[in-house]
Amino acid sequence: MIRFLPIVPLLFSATVQAAPLPGSTPLADKNAEAIADRVMDGAHAFVDRKIDEAVQLSHRTKLSDHSREHLQNKLGVVDERPKVRMEFFSDAHISFEGKPATSLVAEGPGFEVHSVRWTVLPELFAEGLLVTPVAKEGAGVLELPETPPAMILFPDADDTPEDIIGLNANLRGEKQIAARFAAAGFRILIPAVLSRASYTVTGEHEKAVARSDQSHREWIYRQAFQMGRHPIGYEIQTALAGVDWLLENNLASSITVGGYGEGGRSALYAAAVDTRIDHAFVSGAFAPRDRACDEPIYRNIFALLPEHSDALIAALIAPRPLLIEHTLFPEVIDQKGGITTPVFSTIQTEFDRISTVLGTLQTPPSFLLHHAEKGRRADYPSVAAFLQTAGIEREISRIAPFALLIDSRAQFSPEARQLRILASMEKHVQSLIDQSDEVRRESFFLAGAPELQAGRWSTEKTHPILDPTKFLAFAEKKREQFHSEVIGRFDESPVPLAPQSRKILETDSWTAWDVVMEVYSGFEAWGVLLLPKGIEPGEKRPVVVCQHGRNGLPRDTVDAAKSAYNDFAAKLAERGFITFAPHNIYRGEDRYRWLDRKANLVGCSLFSFITASHRQQLQWLATLPEVDAERIAFYGLSYGGETAIRVPALLPEYCLSICSGDFNQWTRKVGDSRNPHTFMRTIEWEMPYWNMGNTFDYGDLAGLIFPRPFFVERGHNDRVARDEWVAYEYARVRRLYTAFGKSDLTGIEYFLGGHSINGQGSFDFLHRHLDLPVP
Repeated sequence: MIRFLPIVPLLFSATVQAAPLPGSTPLADKNAEAIADRVMDGAHAFVDRKIDEAVQLSHRTKLSDHSREHLQNKLGVVDERPKVRMEFFSDAHISFEGKPATSLVAEGPGFEVHSVRWTVLPELFAEGLLVTPVAKEGAGVLELPETPPAMILFPDADDTPEDIIGLNANLRGEKQIAARFAAAGFRILIPAVLSRASYTVTGEHEKAVARSDQSHREWIYRQAFQMGRHPIGYEIQTALAGVDWLLENNLASSITVGGYGEGGRSALYAAAVDTRIDHAFVSGAFAPRDRACDEPIYRNIFALLPEHSDALIAALIAPRPLLIEHTLFPEVIDQKGGITTPVFSTIQTEFDRISTVLGTLQTPPSFLLHHAEKGRRADYPSVAAFLQTAGIEREISRIAPFALLIDSRAQFSPEARQLRILASMEKHVQSLIDQSDEVRRESFFLAGAPELQAGRWSTEKTHPILDPTKFLAFAEKKREQFHSEVIGRFDESPVPLAPQSRKILETDSWTAWDVVMEVYSGFEAWGVLLLPKGIEPGEKRPVVVCQHGRNGLPRDTVDAAKSAYNDFAAKLAERGFITFAPHNIYRGEDRYRWLDRKANLVGCSLFSFITASHRQQLQWLATLPEVDAERIAFYGLSYGGETAIRVPALLPEYCLSICSGDFNQWTRKVGDSRNPHTFMRTIEWEMPYWNMGNTFDYGDLAGLIFPRPFFVERGHNDRVARDEWVAYEYARVRRLYTAFGKSDLTGIEYFLGGHSINGQGSFDFLHRHLDLPVP
């Protein structure tokens, strides 16, 4: 073994600077932190430009035959609903004045209010209030002879059904919109929506959950997003289940969906995806989507732009009547984004674009944009304006605020109902997670290699080796799916190679260089290259790309003081490998999370940047005279291990990959709310990737690396995962390689240690498969 010598920084005089690497120009920046900031600043500027381009494209985007279907998929409105069971029930022990509890909550002028719950999806129930018209006073408590118009009315996430029907004084006057429509003779179903209240737990994990700073809506968003579902989608399904019930029981002459704030967004999308809805009104919600990425995280919709601006969503409702009221939006801050009220001129401009989307000269006559009086908190559209827009003939002279209704429930708790709704959504998502192994198995392994399906019971000692040809062709299609639908790629061509370099370190064994190059115009990549000494002219050496983890820098892989990395890039260079430590941009905590969030708006992610950077750096490495471009391997720890399973799956130029301190059952790691060691209880809110849980886990991604060598390094005491999860997922990898006669190309090493590079079996794996003798 070659003895590792301590790193000795090079000392340069004030007037003499070492020449850059051949084929590069001098790099002026000397400070690693400054270079990291430069790369991050460039990435943010780049994605802001891509958002601007998507916004401009959205202004020219017209409806297509697939616009509605694409919207449903983006919102996660993809599950078949069962037959709706509407239950009239009491959620209080006793009613007013000690009378037996019933579903009847209150009586108003010409209507009754009942407490109800209804089925939405398997494991998912909705709760709320049902307002039913009854005969006028003096005629008995009977249903009206005519079939009334019906409405599904969403409150904002900070309001309750009781607030908007007038069962309390939390909202006043015109904001008690349900009461006004009830007085107009509507049958109204008012779902309780998922709130913005802080998600809390007690006990061992109380502090961790508190640090993650999640609302109820974010708690569901994190786990649902990974499974291709969304809290907005669940609320849409809640409304559509109500539509199912109304139509099946002939309870409505027409159906309207409406709402304010979060309820307004759900109403807008619900009317767009379901043409059975006759009318819609939206208050405090319709707005340009240019900066949707600045709104709370639970509103994040992957690839919203350029296809689904609010103008296009409205166009999907045409020619059905739509009333949009611009009023004060709910004021929301510090929920990983916020909501403020946009100026009316931007709303008018977005509204006017509806005609462009439809390819008409003017906005449909059935559409109305209503601007609430300046300074007036009229948080819902005027009832008269909506009835006129919808063409519903109702006596409106009596539609005015009236005295508060009396809630007959003595011990009703809206907080308890909110927790039931939260638990119901969570139960549905967790059932999807539990089923996802089989879903991915069917769509990946068995679809690509049906021979892997367990057949009849066999007692044969050996089975025939399978031919991988068909599987490899199938894997190419899955690679494209992973890149385009999960990771995302920017519609941008890389710039020509123009590296800058500066010598930074030297030992008796190797010399280190900072290397910076542009990837896209304005966005750069950076890394540290270690060239072993003693490479003969014309000799080609293998390269090991050594990837740091979260909040790291390239030099961390070289510095012996960084214990988790065990200076593995330096040690591998001492063994004769050329090593290159790229800078991945998951540094600066929420700066990179916001980068991911911005990229999501245009169908990309943090790994869209990372993958593009690696592709450019691989092309540059291949130009170095010392590098054998056919022998470039990847080895990463932690977030670098996360990179090791994603980037080589996308870039076949990597001939080998080693995943350290990360290999996992990723679907559970991200979305399992029942296990304390998952990202559900941490600050890493960027970890969910849209629908990845139903399409790719680590075993599947290793299938995209196959037949290239793949190795896992796992410390028993590494809390990033359970040994059982790692072993379960790796068993799928092992079976795949073995079935195709490639078992010698994969391996796993367990060691009695933690979240760190072990550098034992992994180093041997590199020497063996990169064909470099052990020194």
